[in-house]
Amino acid sequence: MPASPSTARAINDRRALHLLQEEGPLTAGQLKALTGLSRPSVADLVDRLRGAGLIDVVGESGAERRGPNARVYGIVADRAHLAALDVRTGGVGVGVADLLGNPLAEKTLAVPADMPTDRAVAAAVALLERTAREAGTAPLHTVAVGAPGLIDPASGELRDSASLPLWHRRLVAVLQERLPATVLVENETNLAAVAEQRLGVARGHDTFVFLWLGEGVGAAVVLDGKVRRGASGGAGEVGFLPVPGTSGLPSATGCDGGFHSLVGGGAVCELAAAHGLPGGPDGPAVVAAALEAGERADPFLDALAERLALGAAAVVAVLDPGCVVLGGETGLAGGKALAARVEARLAELSPLRTEVRAGELGGGAVLSGALLIAREAAQDDLFAPR
Repeated sequence: MPASPSTARAINDRRALHLLQEEGPLTAGQLKALTGLSRPSVADLVDRLRGAGLIDVVGESGAERRGPNARVYGIVADRAHLAALDVRTGGVGVGVADLLGNPLAEKTLAVPADMPTDRAVAAAVALLERTAREAGTAPLHTVAVGAPGLIDPASGELRDSASLPLWHRRLVAVLQERLPATVLVENETNLAAVAEQRLGVARGHDTFVFLWLGEGVGAAVVLDGKVRRGASGGAGEVGFLPVPGTSGLPSATGCDGGFHSLVGGGAVCELAAAHGLPGGPDGPAVVAAALEAGERADPFLDALAERLALGAAAVVAVLDPGCVVLGGETGLAGGKALAARVEARLAELSPLRTEVRAGELGGGAVLSGALLIAREAAQDDLFAPR
């Protein structure tokens, strides 16, 4: 059954908006060529989208050509504004962007562990409001929050966790009550994987596993282009993965004895010290220093690669992703040198050929991923047929 005229118009409008998003400003002639529509249909489409305030003339295609056929159309970037929050145990980062994802402002705030919950929430909300105000934005349309912990796949809410500060969960509830904007919540590691897939080293990969390596350890599973969250939102909780080389086994209440005990930030520092290398404030600093130390740091880097390969081998045996990305601050610090060592050792542990890549975005991937999902949600709402 053929689509009705109104449905066909809606499909064509969404297609044109997608092209303007992906290809940049276009003339009516370019839209005609890319959509296959007739010239009158493109003219009607442009009129509809301009009337809705979604696109406008942003220039002309050449100095020698004037008139309607030379006009270049683009999405109205300030039609809506977006915000993202990267919520960590020790602080929060905020980014504000326009509808096209162009960054407008970014700020961070430390939240001491002993700060009362209400004060921590108020400080985080004030940071968001101040950042949006200084960016000169109108009321925010969509806000995406990246947080550690499990996101309930049914409700989309951050689940209770004894290991995380109470202000994390309270913050999301306050934002939803206080802001007129749509507020989305997603696991931080999943957001980092989205950013690496769209902007970083996983571009072109529909299936891969992203290992977050920082103070904590986590994973995101991307299969056939989609982040897989699992039945309870816990897919990728590899910190609890039982692996050889630990002093015990993890439990339902803590990941001590799991993969976290081998490659978490504290474990990386202890491993470096055991190899006679100078300590550092955290795992990424230790790894960066080791790579600069030359051959004397090789035993430490080989031992770290061995540990990472153990966890990666368990994940690869179940999922066969073809690609593992070492992300987070430690993955960025280790770079291609550490990734190559892990890939070589993984090839000895698993018959499944797996490429290991170093993430390109580091800790900033969470904020970037949050802005990406905020942009998609806002565009889905604004570009929907009315």
